[in-house]
Amino acid sequence: MDVLQISSWSILSSNSSSVILPIMQGFTSLFLLGSAAFQTVFGIPGLSEQVKRDPHVLKRAVDSFLTTEEPIALEQLLCNIGSGGCHSSGVANGLVIASPSKSNPDYFYTWTRDAALVYKAIVDRFAHSYDATLQTQIQNYITSQAKLQTISNPSGSFSDGTGLAEPKYLVDGSPFTGGWGRPQRDGPALRAIALIGYSKWLVSNGYTSTANSVVWPIIANDLAYVAQYWNQTGFDLWEEVQGSSFFTIAAQHRSLVEGSALAKTLGKTTSTYDAIAPHILCFLQTFWSSSGYALANINVNNGRTAKDANVILASIHTFDPALGCDAATFQPCSDRALASHKVVVDSFRSIYTINSGIGSGSAIAVGRYPEDTYYNGNPWYLNTLAAAEQLYDALYVWQSTGSITVTSTSLSFFQNLVSGVSTGTYASSSATYTSIYNSVFSYADGFVDIVSKYASSNGSLAEQFDRASGAPLSARDLTWSYASLLTVAARRAGVVPAGWGSGSAATSVPGSCAATSIRGTYSVAPTPTFPPNQTPIGNGTVPTSTFTIPTATTTGGGCTAATAVAVTFQELKTTTWGQTVKIVGNVAALGNWDTSKAVALSASSYTASQPLWKGVVTLPVGQAIQYKYIVVNTDNSITWEADPNHSYTISQTCSSSVTKDVDTWQS
Repeated sequence: MDVLQISSWSILSSNSSSVILPIMQGFTSLFLLGSAAFQTVFGIPGLSEQVKRDPHVLKRAVDSFLTTEEPIALEQLLCNIGSGGCHSSGVANGLVIASPSKSNPDYFYTWTRDAALVYKAIVDRFAHSYDATLQTQIQNYITSQAKLQTISNPSGSFSDGTGLAEPKYLVDGSPFTGGWGRPQRDGPALRAIALIGYSKWLVSNGYTSTANSVVWPIIANDLAYVAQYWNQTGFDLWEEVQGSSFFTIAAQHRSLVEGSALAKTLGKTTSTYDAIAPHILCFLQTFWSSSGYALANINVNNGRTAKDANVILASIHTFDPALGCDAATFQPCSDRALASHKVVVDSFRSIYTINSGIGSGSAIAVGRYPEDTYYNGNPWYLNTLAAAEQLYDALYVWQSTGSITVTSTSLSFFQNLVSGVSTGTYASSSATYTSIYNSVFSYADGFVDIVSKYASSNGSLAEQFDRASGAPLSARDLTWSYASLLTVAARRAGVVPAGWGSGSAATSVPGSCAATSIRGTYSVAPTPTFPPNQTPIGNGTVPTSTFTIPTATTTGGGCTAATAVAVTFQELKTTTWGQTVKIVGNVAALGNWDTSKAVALSASSYTASQPLWKGVVTLPVGQAIQYKYIVVNTDNSITWEADPNHSYTISQTCSSSVTKDVDTWQS
């Protein structure tokens, strides 16, 4: 394990010792779209040339694909989590398998990094919309990681923290002792980030004691590891390169900044995190190449160009909407992140047969790095989706701030999409802003469309798809692929994660930087126990006082009454493959009887014996509504259920969510 050699740094001696932003209104309003529905078809040879030329048709195609694929992705992701997942027989409770594949390749293990990224997606989804099933999974994960931290393994032991960097375990939680790329230093940082996300939800909903006593001890061990070992080399996220990884360093910086903010909230000491985080951020700047892109790995000489999806993944997993287009933290809309996006994507244009004939400025299939030879080197679903997600993140920030800035660093990215654009800042009222925004949105949709084109006919997502034929290959049902689909769908809808930065502390690069570290202390976390009033009730009812209620009147019972309620509608309707059930009604939130604005329901709970479709619509308390369910058929036609209209009044409540009784299709 080599300590970083950074000649330009002055080396100091080591010491010894959330609220989710609302869905963005009008996220795609710059497009003048028709109202026609467009149903997806998986695994077709490709959409027509009209789709490639017409962004409106492309948007409708991607709308349809994500509506169909998102519930599949959630269902299959949960299938890969023990012990109750449909692909997880023999897997310990709360552990995530990378894939059900047990041969060619054998991915039937749990990886610290993959599991943390999967749970980061779960926590973000849960924090946006309460889901009892997801809360149970999160609690199981917390319990499993408290134990996993203490397991001695080939990377080391718990007493000095070295064992926390072990990348891979058997599915029962015991150590994997075979040869592997060790250590991998991104795991502790990513696990801390996932657990911090849930802790922030606990705190915001009045459960600070649980965050303090149950979750924080696990987080504290991981943050101690980051502060002590961040300045030593390790293996990258692809488990091939031993050196310093951009992805790892970016995650380590975020974990300490976000960890410090949580520690302050919980009354913990933050001096270690505050001392080390700025130096990690300073080191991150050294990955920027004079060639105009971020290098994926440094402190290694492997003959590669260091053009790698590593940097795109780093950008989306350290996205903070409140940090704008900050370049120091490599925010998705920063000039450096966009320049690197172009360089990485373009590196695959000429090497994959399936990208042949796709011109510059159009989306293509994206792999890991151009020199890749694993399975002959192919595109990955998760990297192609990541290329889209970075752009959706950027669009969100541009829409929020009302302007787009083009610098000399990002100029080539923008000129690839909008000819004639020059450096400058363009207000949202300008024609140039509209042209850039629409072009970037279509570009992002193009990457999702690539995934739609090469997904399996049943919607399953493997690890890779063949560079020549597009056929899925390598590990089937890769959990990380499904997590990537869920996050890209959320970002496209304008649903973004809670911020992690804390003022200027998150973005300020110190004038004097050092590869200093602070020795950590590691303590066995107590076996997690979650108070019953914070645990999902058996029937899926939201626990009392789960949500911070947004306003302001008081009921006779003395509690604060909600003014708006997230109503879960449920409908029993047997459908065939490709059909979608939606709800439409007499209020704006239900489309005002316009079927093109109907709310799509999810089939994530659908079974042959109980064909349940469900979805959440936020409605004001006291409002009386009328509604019906419709089916969008595979030929785009609409089937209405029979009269009469359903009626429902949102009653006064102290909870900000309610689940309505199940409706049955009226024939």
